Amino acid sequence: MAEGKFFKSLPFRLIVGVALGIVIGMILSSTDVSSISRGILNVLVTFRYIASQFINFCVPLIIIGFIAPSITRLGGSASRMLGVALILAYVSSVLAAFASMVAGYVILPFLNISSSTEGMKELPALLFRLDIPAVMSVMSALVLSIVVGLTAAWVKTKAIINILEEFQKLVLAIVEHFVIPLLPVYIFASFSLLSYEGTIAKQLPVFISIIVIVIIGHYIWLALLYGVAGAYSKKNPFAVLKNYGPAYLTAIGTMSSAATLSVALECAKKSEPPLRRDLTNFGIPLFANIHLCGSVLTETFFVMAVSKILYGSFPELSTMILFCILLAVFAIGAPGVPGGTVVASLGLIISVLGFDEAGTALMLTIFALQDSFGTACNVTGDGALTLILTGYAEKHGIEEQPAEVDLG
Repeated sequence: MAEGKFFKSLPFRLIVGVALGIVIGMILSSTDVSSISRGILNVLVTFRYIASQFINFCVPLIIIGFIAPSITRLGGSASRMLGVALILAYVSSVLAAFASMVAGYVILPFLNISSSTEGMKELPALLFRLDIPAVMSVMSALVLSIVVGLTAAWVKTKAIINILEEFQKLVLAIVEHFVIPLLPVYIFASFSLLSYEGTIAKQLPVFISIIVIVIIGHYIWLALLYGVAGAYSKKNPFAVLKNYGPAYLTAIGTMSSAATLSVALECAKKSEPPLRRDLTNFGIPLFANIHLCGSVLTETFFVMAVSKILYGSFPELSTMILFCILLAVFAIGAPGVPGGTVVASLGLIISVLGFDEAGTALMLTIFALQDSFGTACNVTGDGALTLILTGYAEKHGIEEQPAEVDLG
């Protein structure tokens, strides 16, 4: 049964899409340009364009559907501990993004990344052009989500809050039934075209290198998080970290913080003390939804690498700073599906960084191929933030509550 689930999983379908795409692209590239091969290329170029248009159409809906309800849930409580937890999650994610950005500017120039188009083949034109405009811009969707979410939480308008909750279910269904099934075919078409052009053959060693670098970055960030947590709480962070092995491995297997939550709770409860039971019950489920430091770190490094590979240069420093700040906001409301962070932030990748169809396809693929390790970093980092919450509660005289009481 486990094997059956693996073969139906998104990572497996993406791997198949990548492999088939590379093979088809190489076959088309090695043969003479006939009417058949030209027709196949025309279809692939057209499909990639239309699929990209549909995904871009869904981006504002995803932003509103996940960020606004998340804010209403967080803001409605008005709990001091809830506010501290939200700040901790955002600071961890945004600092991880900035650290990854600095690493990108320092490390990536030393990798043999070539954006030369010499010897690369030109793609044919679209068979036809089908534009699918989004209902609003990405920034409009973000501002609308924040304004509506905060206002609904403050006024406590149950009708609007319920509508937002239902809209989130609708958007999640769109992601699960339309966007996610479309990704393997979209990526197959994109990699066929990249392979035909010659991009894949030139950059395969770079793809492997950046994935390894990112996984090492996860471990460094976790070490920093637990170091800060130990220093602030004045407790031994290893007493928490040593129990997180099962959660880390489960996250690698499931690629889902939600699916790993029960294991993560058990790991955290084995760490009591130094963790407090009431803060474990409160912090671990909350951080599983809003703390995505590993995914943010990964995406930041990857967008810089993809920008250099496809467009010949890194994004400007000011552009990357804006991207990091907004990405950490988007991550708080990212959908709980494989690759949720990068799907939710596609609008940023397109509007802030200026990526085209090839760039977004490449980002979706390499992100998804390592997403299990990013999820494992997210889940393991939740233990460190819960340790900081414990230290905060003790320093500010917040008494421990019975385990059955909901701090929210």
